[in-house]
Amino acid sequence: MPPVSPEPNESSEPATAEAAGGPAITRKSLLKAALVATAVPLFAGGGVALARDAGKSGEPLAPTPECDDGDEPTHDQMEGPYFKPNSPLRTSLVTSSTPGVPLTVSGYVFGRECRPIPGVLLDFWQADNNGGYDMSGYNFRGHQFTDQSGAFSLTTIVPGLYPGRTRHIHVKVQAPGSRILTTQLYFPGEPRNGTDMLYDPALLMNVRTAGSGKQGSFDFVLNVAQQPDPTDPPDPTDPPTGGTWAAGTAYTAGNRVTYGGAAYRCLQAHTAIVGWEPPNVPALWERG
Repeated sequence: MPPVSPEPNESSEPATAEAAGGPAITRKSLLKAALVATAVPLFAGGGVALARDAGKSGEPLAPTPECDDGDEPTHDQMEGPYFKPNSPLRTSLVTSSTPGVPLTVSGYVFGRECRPIPGVLLDFWQADNNGGYDMSGYNFRGHQFTDQSGAFSLTTIVPGLYPGRTRHIHVKVQAPGSRILTTQLYFPGEPRNGTDMLYDPALLMNVRTAGSGKQGSFDFVLNVAQQPDPTDPPDPTDPPTGGTWAAGTAYTAGNRVTYGGAAYRCLQAHTAIVGWEPPNVPALWERG
């Protein structure tokens, strides 16, 4: 069923494009990247931040901001004047004869710890090729749920323009048992982006041309608390590091230990024996 009793998102902090420039790749970020690499292409150009990229930093993600219509401070106004409840369950809003530029929008829904959320409700609605909304039926309206990997895909057309607005797609996003995010997705390079008072660059899709149509990508981040990923299991090729020096341990150059309350760095590979404690063998251990 479509979302009910909308509530405001708890944060309006935008997920800016700067979030995409995280630190060096780690095993953890590679595991996260593997989740999405085969299903949705990462489009080049535009510099739009996707959750799958921001998540590489290992830091909690900023939630996708809501888009406020700005007319009234009530939540009913946030969705705009054209929302209708009870949209049909479907992933395609078009047929082979529907006029307009074909568009596929796909992506993932993540929580704050960059973990995908299955079973999330996404309710889409948009203008037709001429910029009109169907208020008597359910053309260009439909809801769906993310799959077990947190993925969604919508088949539609590029929405037409109507006075006062740039091109956009409306959506309500709700994780099971959580609040509703009511927002809009935008297209890069649109002339009206600079004049639309509601336009938010944090809600830009990555869009590319694909044959006679377009492909868009956007990852939602819901303000849903998640347990951080468990610490990566140790790599058997990694040398032991940290902890207290112990006889019988194989150390490699660069390993760090503590002994007698002081920190030491291993200078050359060896297997420790009694009598080779770090303070006693400066050829093997350097303090600091």
